[in-house]
Amino acid sequence: MDRSRHFRLALVTPLLALSTTMLRAQVAPRPDADPRITALVAAVSQERLRDVATRLAGFGTRSTLSDTVSTTRGIGAARRWIHAELTRSSPRLQVSFDRHHVAQQGRITRDVDVVNVMAVLPGRSARRVYISGHYDSVNPRANAPQGGAGGDAQANRAFDHNVDAPGANDDGSGTALTMELARVFAQSGIEFDATLVFITWAGEEQGLIGSMAHATRLAADRVVVEANFNNDIIGSSLGGNGIVDGESVKLYSLGPDDSMSRSLARYIARIASVYVPSHRIRLMAREDRFGRGSDHSSFTANDFPAVVFREANENYFRQHSAEDKLEGMDFAYLAQNARVNAAAAASAALAPPAPNVVSERGQPRIGRGTTGYDAALQWGATPGAVAYRIYWRDAWTNDWEQSQVVGAVTQFVLPNVSIDDYVFGVAAIGGDGQESLVSAYVSPVRRMTEVKLVP
Repeated sequence: MDRSRHFRLALVTPLLALSTTMLRAQVAPRPDADPRITALVAAVSQERLRDVATRLAGFGTRSTLSDTVSTTRGIGAARRWIHAELTRSSPRLQVSFDRHHVAQQGRITRDVDVVNVMAVLPGRSARRVYISGHYDSVNPRANAPQGGAGGDAQANRAFDHNVDAPGANDDGSGTALTMELARVFAQSGIEFDATLVFITWAGEEQGLIGSMAHATRLAADRVVVEANFNNDIIGSSLGGNGIVDGESVKLYSLGPDDSMSRSLARYIARIASVYVPSHRIRLMAREDRFGRGSDHSSFTANDFPAVVFREANENYFRQHSAEDKLEGMDFAYLAQNARVNAAAAASAALAPPAPNVVSERGQPRIGRGTTGYDAALQWGATPGAVAYRIYWRDAWTNDWEQSQVVGAVTQFVLPNVSIDDYVFGVAAIGGDGQESLVSAYVSPVRRMTEVKLVP
């Protein structure tokens, strides 16, 4: 028997079983929406988001180098309140201060403890899904006349970190969302496969200090991070240009097209269309707004998949000033953004891990088959997967166009579908129908040989 025929016959049995399964599914089709996730999304409270944001803004400032002793004002009071509120939300949450003693550098003008506040919801596995926002705020405009090194007011040691910086939207909105979802997930009663981490960062305004210290340690400890859902300035529907958009949110992800960060962004858009169909996800093919950044970049810098949510139309006048107040917020809009986060994070945490599509040497496990004209795909078996779905698209497009469920196999051949013309990926499907992120087969960069010329 030739190898091609043997390989194709090896696929017959699982495909026949799959056909039987699909026939049964036609009799009793599974709805796209999982009722557990539907209930979780519905549990997001607009009122609680308002209450949390109000309390955060009420600390006057949450600047990283502001007062840590006061019980009512400054970053110390804010982080202690966040810790207490997360602890109160559910006994299932493991709440802690994620503390990093940071040396003087750049905008950190003295040695200081940068303290993230973290709540962990343990899952059946150690792999992690992060939901985050930064709780620190800043008001360089009040200090601008002092100048500073390179024109950066924060780099001046005379910078007053205790001036008013309410930070209602930047990033009280992302912090409120993170805290609300910690409550909703912990109180849902759902047992997730992934461990969920809800974390509010400090030091973002000084250069992503708290998140970078945390993500670097994750990488050193070889922690598996499936995704980081970062939220920064997502609470206002009214832009500074007078345009109102309360029906969409921007989602930024670092390329290239088939990076896992882009895979995460596509996944979020697909899941949101099921659970929050009235809210449009505007996929942005760049890491963040032009020339600006946020804490998700600390994750991508350490090779973890990460995205950032941004409101559809910002008001730059309110940012980094005493004007970033509650009256600039739209809590119905913030609640919709929270629901999108909730649906996608829950789906990812319930699903199996994304399949591994590379060899031990880091090469994509894809070939042309024995004919030379097929797409022969292989991948590693994923814990908890009962089936897999293959995706493919034209090599010029950036989103999947076709897919096929292939059952509980770890290799498959698509006859006469050239790997030169299409991009391929594979996702794992769990026993409850939840599907993982898509792992794409990425063509390795061709290493060029230096041409030596005769002098």
